[in-house]
Amino acid sequence: MPSTQSKDYYALLGVKKTATPEEIRKAFRKLARKFHPDVNPGDKKAEEKFKEISEANDILSDEKKRKVYDQFGFYSDQIDPAQAEAAARGGYGRPGAHSGAGRGPQGVPFDFEGFDFSNFESGPAHQRPTAASSGPGSSGWGGFRDIFSGIFNQGGAKPAQAGPQPGTDLEYTVNVDFWTAVRGGTARLQITRRETCPTCHGRASSGTSVQCPECHGTGQVTQMGGRMKFSIQCPRCGGSGHTQDGCGTCHGEGTVQRQDAIDFRIKAGTRDGQRIRLGGKGNAGVNGGAAGDLYLIIRSGPHSVFHRVGDNVEVTVPIRVDEAALGAKIDVPTIDGRAQLRIPPGTQSGQKLRMRQKGVASPANEEQRGDQIVTVELTVPHLRDERSKEILREFAQLNTEDPRSELWNKV
Repeated sequence: MPSTQSKDYYALLGVKKTATPEEIRKAFRKLARKFHPDVNPGDKKAEEKFKEISEANDILSDEKKRKVYDQFGFYSDQIDPAQAEAAARGGYGRPGAHSGAGRGPQGVPFDFEGFDFSNFESGPAHQRPTAASSGPGSSGWGGFRDIFSGIFNQGGAKPAQAGPQPGTDLEYTVNVDFWTAVRGGTARLQITRRETCPTCHGRASSGTSVQCPECHGTGQVTQMGGRMKFSIQCPRCGGSGHTQDGCGTCHGEGTVQRQDAIDFRIKAGTRDGQRIRLGGKGNAGVNGGAAGDLYLIIRSGPHSVFHRVGDNVEVTVPIRVDEAALGAKIDVPTIDGRAQLRIPPGTQSGQKLRMRQKGVASPANEEQRGDQIVTVELTVPHLRDERSKEILREFAQLNTEDPRSELWNKV
């Protein structure tokens, strides 16, 4: 509901200001039966009268709206009942209680000298303040309410005491070689972090009390809201008028920047991109706050033979024609050294063979290991003697199967 024109709603309903809700309802029903448009068709005066008593009943039958009306002589949706009641206790309310200085909600001192409250109490409805017209510098209730809710809440709340503040976390990328990530080991990293100030021990002050630069020792600061002037508690010193002098070593921060060498352990099986957390190795806290954590992102280097995929290891191994055709047992490299691999007869080039439990140990469970995947690659021999050539010619005569027949069938 927009702001309403200043009217005597009690007089419109013919009840006293002390009337109970039931008396108000009865009075409205009686007048509604008399002035209802259905009872007075075409009677503009009766229609206007019905609108007025309906408006009066809407305000007075609602406890919160009635409270605002009783305090200010008008009602607006922009007025918060609790704020209005608090403002009334501080000296603002019905006519005659607007000028001079007083105390607002939560005991905040304010000065209304020179402020014009006339627009809140009287004047045509089209000149009354609305939420849309209120703003900085305006005398509208919307701006008035915003100022009260913002400044009074600020002035009444005590500033938070400087308690322990935890330090922030750090994150570094660490490059390690292939074997360190696979087998585990230790590493050292040079980092830059914030450490507790050795002079003030993290208190950020020298312990010397000095005059607050914000309020100049008064404990109060002045804020303006439109044409209203408010004195509120200094947010910097909390109203004491004094602050602690900053530490000369850390310049009031409580920490200083230092270079530090960190030794850390890398577990066997650590994967590329894995995150390691070192608790308490981050930036130091202030006023006794806990230090942050250090997070290390592991980047594992490549290897010329082995290629790691998760906990599995992939390797490509060349084999001869006779080994592929007849089958054989060959030695292949693994991360643990040499191991034998059985080549089944008729193995084709590019075929993959699995070696169980020959991969990398799981970083979560060292008893579990991945597999090694061996890709065999058939090599063609260079024939240097006639006997070898003769054997291959004899082999070709005995095996006339065309390996490209399937290819031609698909063309």
